[in-house]
Amino acid sequence: MIIAVASGKGGTGKTTVATNMALSISNSQLLDCDVEEPNSHIFIKPEIKQREPVFIPVPEVDKSKCDGCGRCQEVCVYNAIAVVKNKVLIFPELCHGCGSCTYFCPQSALKEVKKEIGIVETGNKGDLKFSHGKLKIGEMMAPPLIKAVKRKILKGRIVIIDAPPGTACPMISTIKDSNFVILVTEPTPFGLNDLILAVEVVRKLGINFGVIINRSNIGDDEVNRYCRKENIAILMQIPFDMGIAMAYSKGIPFVNAIPKYKNGFTSLYKKIIRET
Repeated sequence: MIIAVASGKGGTGKTTVATNMALSISNSQLLDCDVEEPNSHIFIKPEIKQREPVFIPVPEVDKSKCDGCGRCQEVCVYNAIAVVKNKVLIFPELCHGCGSCTYFCPQSALKEVKKEIGIVETGNKGDLKFSHGKLKIGEMMAPPLIKAVKRKILKGRIVIIDAPPGTACPMISTIKDSNFVILVTEPTPFGLNDLILAVEVVRKLGINFGVIINRSNIGDDEVNRYCRKENIAILMQIPFDMGIAMAYSKGIPFVNAIPKYKNGFTSLYKKIIRET
């Protein structure tokens, strides 16, 4: 079972839900795929046992073979190659490592070299298995690193994935192939607006999903109304609670600070099993 925890915007409590749920379920594994700013480790405090660099292939020109035909520029859909006055200019920051330029070069003047984009760290906290990715500062290509993190999925484990916020490529790369997606939102106009966008993405991917409303006792009732109208299951409502806030500020999972919530996440998992 792979459960992705996502949100249409940042700051809704996505990491809070992912970490506390992973700690409440036995035989679980937590993957933090928010590789641009991973923070699940702040709460889990895992013992990191392995670090692996992650590379993508980027093209390099053999000037002795290149005749400046421009075929590489034509096939690059990411604008990572430009041919100016028969000179090939490569912009590694834009390259997605797809290999099209190398494959289609009629002179075989391009070869692929490795470019490091980040690292994947793996460890555990007791029985909880943990992995996350850290994208190098200045790098733009999060999806290849996200895929590297997802390759750490262990068979036989209940996998909880903390997805990047938003509805762009990193979020989609993370949640696809999941059995269920939890969309975390807040009862505000911004929360509703971005929840609607996230719902459209998940429906397009054909993945079962439900909603958790965080800080549910503030704001308005529009998220509840939207979910009723769209027949979307509200899986759980987490109140704005001083005890939760204090635990969060200290980097303590609130299921450890307030044990009664652990039963809530256990029930949440059982509810998801029924939904799938």
